[in-house]
Amino acid sequence: MNTSFIFPETKSTVLPDPSNFFSSDLVSSPLPTNSFFQNFVLRNGDQPEYFHPYLIKSSNSSLSISYPIRSATSDTITQVFNADLTITSSGQETKQGPTKKHIISSFSDLSVTLDIPSSNLTFFLVKGSPFLTFSVTKSTPLSISTVQDILSFSSNDSHTKFTFQLKNNQTWLLYASSSIKLSHDLVNITSEAFSGIIRIAMLPDSNSGNEAILDRFSSCYPVSGYAVFKEPFSVEYTWEKKGSGDLLLLAHPLHLELFPEDGNDVSVLEDFKYNSIDGELYGIVGNSWVLEAEPISVTWHSTRGVKEESHDEIISALSKDVDDLVSSGIKETRSYFCGKLIGRAARLALIAEEVFFYDVIPKIMKVLKETIEPWLDGTFKENGFVHDPKWGGIVTKQGSTSSDADYGFGIYNDHIYHLGYFIYGIAVLAKIDPAWGRKYKSQAYSLMEDFMNFGTNPKYPPLRCFDLYKLHSWVAGLTEFTDGRNNESTSQAVNAYYAAALMGMAYGDISLVAFASTLTALEIQAAKMWWHVQDGDDMYEEDFTKENRAMGILWSNKRDTGLWFAPREQREYRLGINLLPILPISEIIFSNVEYVKELVEWTYPSLKRDGVKDEWKGFVYALQGVYDNEGALMNIRSLKAFDDGNSLTNLLWWIHSRGEGGDDGNKDLVILQK
Repeated sequence: MNTSFIFPETKSTVLPDPSNFFSSDLVSSPLPTNSFFQNFVLRNGDQPEYFHPYLIKSSNSSLSISYPIRSATSDTITQVFNADLTITSSGQETKQGPTKKHIISSFSDLSVTLDIPSSNLTFFLVKGSPFLTFSVTKSTPLSISTVQDILSFSSNDSHTKFTFQLKNNQTWLLYASSSIKLSHDLVNITSEAFSGIIRIAMLPDSNSGNEAILDRFSSCYPVSGYAVFKEPFSVEYTWEKKGSGDLLLLAHPLHLELFPEDGNDVSVLEDFKYNSIDGELYGIVGNSWVLEAEPISVTWHSTRGVKEESHDEIISALSKDVDDLVSSGIKETRSYFCGKLIGRAARLALIAEEVFFYDVIPKIMKVLKETIEPWLDGTFKENGFVHDPKWGGIVTKQGSTSSDADYGFGIYNDHIYHLGYFIYGIAVLAKIDPAWGRKYKSQAYSLMEDFMNFGTNPKYPPLRCFDLYKLHSWVAGLTEFTDGRNNESTSQAVNAYYAAALMGMAYGDISLVAFASTLTALEIQAAKMWWHVQDGDDMYEEDFTKENRAMGILWSNKRDTGLWFAPREQREYRLGINLLPILPISEIIFSNVEYVKELVEWTYPSLKRDGVKDEWKGFVYALQGVYDNEGALMNIRSLKAFDDGNSLTNLLWWIHSRGEGGDDGNKDLVILQK
C-alpha cells in the first residue's frame, strides 16, 4: 500500500490552536478532531463530556463529576449536569487565571489523561469506569465540594474508605491508596496533605451488594484503554491497569449484544448497573473484552439481482439520466454537494453493469474522471483538498479560510460524509478502469486514511470519526457543544466505510476490505440500536418512543428529534437523512422489515403537507418498497424530482432488486471468514 501521498500544505486561518490544551509532546503528532473528550480542548475547555456513567467537566483548577439526571419529553432526552462533586486542591478554589487550565498529557482509544498542574492532580478518565480515578502527584491538601448538602459522612478504621450521602439521595464512596484524613462541613470535604491514588464512585441504588462489588474492585484501576482489530468483524478491548485484582468496567447494550457466547473471559454482573442515556450499563469483570459484530457481505451490486423483466424500465431511465449527466456535467464546487453528484454518477455506472447496459459506462466514466481528477491533482481552481499540519488532516481550500464553507469541513466537520462520496466514486473508477486506479491510488488512500487511518499513515490520527467505545461515528469536528459530539446521518457514515471496503476490493487489498467491512458492520448495528426507534423498545422513555420512529440528531449527551436543516415535524427528512445514499448496503441497515413498515407508516402523514418535496418523498417510497413493492413502484413513477445524490434509475434499481429472483447478484460478494 502506498501511503506516502499528502495533499499540498495549507495554513488555515480558522482552526483553533491545539497547543492551548495538548501537552507539548503531543502537538507534533496528528490530533483527534471528533473524540469523546473534544470539548476539553476547545475554547475554554470547560464544557462537559460523557464518560459513561458520569459527565465530567474541567474548569480552571478543578474537575467536576456528575451522575446525571435524565430529562425526557416526546421531543428530546437530555442528561442534566449538576456538579455533584468538584475536586481541586485546597487554596485553589478561588484562584483564577490563564495558568489554571488543564493539560491533556495522553490519550488512547478508550481513555484520556487530564492533568491539572496547578492542583497537582492527574485524572485517568476511562470510558465506562464506575470510578473516577486520579493521582495526587505530590503532597497536597485536597478540597471536594458539592452543590448538594452532605447528610452523612463516615470512614473505615484505616481511613482508606469514606462514605458520604448527599441530599439528592446519592451515596458516594471514596477510596484512598493510603490513609487520608478528611473533615467536612455542609458542602465541603477537605483533607490534610496527601499524595497517592484516589478513586470515587457513586453507589448505584445505594445497595449494600453493589457497595461490596465496588469495595472488591477498588484496588485495580485502568490508566489507558485500547481497541485492537485482529480479525474481521471482531474488536478486542485491552487496558493498561495498575493496582491489584481484576478490572471492573461498564458495558452498554451494544457491547452486550456483541459479546460472543464463548471465547470471552469476562463476567457480567447482571445486578450491578448504572443508568445511561445509551441504555443500562452493566458491570463487566475482565482484563480484556472481545466483541464480535454480525458479519456482512460487501457487494458492488444488489445481493439478489435485478428482475430480468424490469431491465427495460431501468435502462430507459438510465439512458435519460446519463444523457442529462453528460450534457450538464458536474460543476459543483462545494465538497459535499460535489461528492453527492459523484456518488450519484458512480451508482449509474454500477447499475449499468447490473442490467448489462454497458454502452453508457464510458460516458459516465468520462464525467467522473473530469470531476474527480482536479480534486486529486490540485488543478481545481475553485476548491480542492489541502493538508492541515496543525491538527493533521485534509481540509478544503474554501474551508481553510472560512469555518462555514463546505459545511465546516475546514474545521473537521462531516469528513466521513463528504469523503465517503469521493471514495465511492474513486472505487467505481478503479474497478472499471484499473489503470486509472493505479495512477491515483496514493491520493485515493490518502483521502480514505483521513477518516479511516488504521496505523498506515503518520500524518493522520487513527479513526478520526469512529468512537471505539460507542462503536459508531461522530461528525461535529472542532466545534464546542454543551452536549458533546453528534451525528444526524448514520447512513452517510455507513457509506464512507462501505465505500472504503469497495475501494479495497478494487485494489485487491484484503486488509482494507476486512477493516472497512468491520467498521461498516459496527456502524449498522449501532444505528439499529440507537437511531432506529421501534414500537415497544425500552431503550428510551415511553413518551419519546411512542412519538418517534427515527432519531434526529443523536448527541453523546442528548437525543433530539429535530435536524440541523429541518424541524422535527418534517418526518420525511429524518427518514431520508438516515437512508441516503441508497446502496446495496442499505438493505442491511434496514433489514428489519417490521421496523421499516412502522417507520414508513409513521412518516406518511408528513407527506400530506403542502410543499413537500419529491426529492424527499423518494426515500420514503424506497423503504415502502421493502414490504409493498407495487405500491412503492407506482409512487416512484409519479416523482418529478430527485435528491441530488439520487436518481430515478437508482430508485427503480432498488425497487426491482427487492424480493426473490433476478440474475445472480452474488458474483461480486466478498466473504470474510472470522
